[in-house]
Amino acid sequence: MLPVVRKMLLAGTILSAGLVGYLWRDTFESDSLMGARVLVTGASTGIGEQMAYHYARFGAQVVITARRGAVLKQVAEKCLKLGAEKALYIAADMAEPTDPDRVIKFAAKSLGGLDYLVLNHIGPSPFQMWNGDVDHARWLMQVNYLSYIEMTNSAMPFLKQSNGSIVVVSSIAGMIPTPFTAPYSATKFALNGFFGTLRQELSMKQESCSITVCILGMIDTDSALSKVRGMVEAKAYPASEAALAIIKGGATRQREVYYPGFWQPVCLIRDWFPGMRDRVIQSTYNYKAVTQTTTT
Repeated sequence: MLPVVRKMLLAGTILSAGLVGYLWRDTFESDSLMGARVLVTGASTGIGEQMAYHYARFGAQVVITARRGAVLKQVAEKCLKLGAEKALYIAADMAEPTDPDRVIKFAAKSLGGLDYLVLNHIGPSPFQMWNGDVDHARWLMQVNYLSYIEMTNSAMPFLKQSNGSIVVVSSIAGMIPTPFTAPYSATKFALNGFFGTLRQELSMKQESCSITVCILGMIDTDSALSKVRGMVEAKAYPASEAALAIIKGGATRQREVYYPGFWQPVCLIRDWFPGMRDRVIQSTYNYKAVTQTTTT
């Protein structure tokens, strides 16, 4: 019987490995983005800037937005050099109630519709313990969460016409609570909840607009590294690679994208041993460095 059991276990392992390989295979075809009408928010720097460049290389029509118009102009010019069919920009502040709708209308009019709405912008938030600043939390919720909903509402008629896609850049901080990020983490949990629910409702109505939520770990953007340098003992991964993973996930209409990929199994088992999970997370932070930075 023992050899039979071994053979069964081996067969099960091979089948499991094959299934994982099949599910994780790369089905992305760059030609699918040729001429695609894309709006990328938060595109003046970091992951958003890198996404704009990737879309440009694939021959897409791109509208980019962020607060700094002069920087956006430089990014748009580079997009054209990289091969974008069209590259336009519009400066906007997502803390302003009217700007999300204004940006959508500009993009849809400029491109003649919309195939991809890529929501990537975030507001600055200090890396520190919760200090009771409710006003900052309220402001951040507007920028990181409510503006996403506002843009989605404005873009939905165009996305329904094109059978388009919404791509939401979220964070592992929206899946697993992490220290020193309470307001930021709250906005990301809100995004995951809203867009997960909206995906189900669109499916129930048999509407073909897809929603891809992207769960990112530590990325080597200047804004992220400047906050956590000397405080977090974790590897930062390349923004360009993260941007490409996001684009591929949206183009292939995946439900979720994890970058780096090891966060997916971590999220699957996150609630098995919550006490141990929290101790492991806390061990990656230099608590004294954070508190010293906060008090100086």
